[in-house]
This record gives sequence, C-alpha cells and structure tokens, in this order.
Amino acid sequence: MKVRAIRGATTVDLDSQESIEVAVSELLSELFSANGLRQPDLISIHFTSTPDLISEFPATAARKLGLSDTPLLCSSEIAVPGSLERCIRVMVHAYSTLEKSEIKHLYLRKA
Repeated sequence: MKVRAIRGATTVDLDSQESIEVAVSELLSELFSANGLRQPDLISIHFTSTPDLISEFPATAARKLGLSDTPLLCSSEIAVPGSLERCIRVMVHAYSTLEKSEIKHLYLRKA
C-alpha cells in the first residue's frame, strides 16, 4: 500500500450548520466510495473553507459521521476577490493500492 493524497471540493448554497454537514457528508462519502477507501485506510483529513462559511467547522461535520480515529484539521482560505464562494475543500491522506493515475479527485456542486 502507498500513501495517496486525494482532493475534493464542494459548495453550499447558504452558510448553515445543516448545509455544511450535508455537503461534507456527501463529499466524503462519494470520495471514499470512488477511491475504495475505508476508515482504517485514512491517515488524516485537512479541510479548508472560504471565509464566508462560519456556521460550523467541516471537521465537526466529519466527526458526526463517525471519523473519530482520524486526525482532522480545518483552516480558512485566503479571501481572494472573485474566487468561488461558500466552498469547502478537502485533502484526504490515505493508504491505497491505487496508482496515482487511478485516483479519482472529486468536485461536487459548483466546485
């Protein structure tokens, strides 16, 4: 098995706890499924979110999914004029048998 970095992103229509939880759940579920990942494969997950999302940390939403043994980190993105709004990005580090060319990065909604 090799360590792989897998990227993904999604957006939410409004800044609310429920919207963030639904978006994070959907993003992680689809990312894990697309790449055949299970919780024991996970090394760490790093979330970033745009400064206009303040209702909940994406990592809190991930903990509610049961990711209690995986180190999680959240950080805020730099507010760049004209950049995508209400966006959550993720970088998952995991053990995988997939080659780099087989990794499926995932961008949902407006991301």
